[in-house]
Amino acid sequence: MKRALFPGSFDPITLGHYDIINRGIKLFDEVVVAIGVNADKKYMFSLEDRKAFIEKSFQNKPKVKVVTYEGLTIDFCKEIDAQFILRGLRNPADFEFEKAIAHTNRKLSKIETVFLLTASNTSYISSSIVRDVIRNNGDYTKLVPESVNVK
Repeated sequence: MKRALFPGSFDPITLGHYDIINRGIKLFDEVVVAIGVNADKKYMFSLEDRKAFIEKSFQNKPKVKVVTYEGLTIDFCKEIDAQFILRGLRNPADFEFEKAIAHTNRKLSKIETVFLLTASNTSYISSSIVRDVIRNNGDYTKLVPESVNVK
C-alpha cells in the first residue's frame, strides 16, 4: 500500500489543503491527514474542531484518514508505515522552506516527500489569511470547505 502523510496544523483547513488532498488520493492508496499538536502554538480552532472540519470534508472518501500526532513527522510516518510525505507548494518561498525540511527528513529517514503545486485558483489562500478574515468578520466561506464553520 502506498500511504502518504499530509501533515499540518490545519487551523483551519483551506480550499488549498482540500485540493491537495483530493489530488493526493489519485496518487496514493491512502492519504493520512495528520494534524500536528504543538503545545507552544496558539490555535484559533480547537484540535477537535480542526479534526471534525477535515473528517466532514472527506466523509465520503474512504482513502482519507484523519489523525493527530505529536513529535517528529518522520517518526509518525514510521509508526503508521507511511512511505511518503505529501506537501503543497503555493509559491517559491514555500518551495525553499519545504525543500529544507524534505532534505532533512530524507537524511534522517528513507521517507520521500512529494510536492504538488497548488491550483492557481487556491494558491493565494493560507490558513493565516483565513484566520485574519475570520477575526475581522469577513466572508471566509470562499476560502475554506463547507465543513468549516465559525461558531
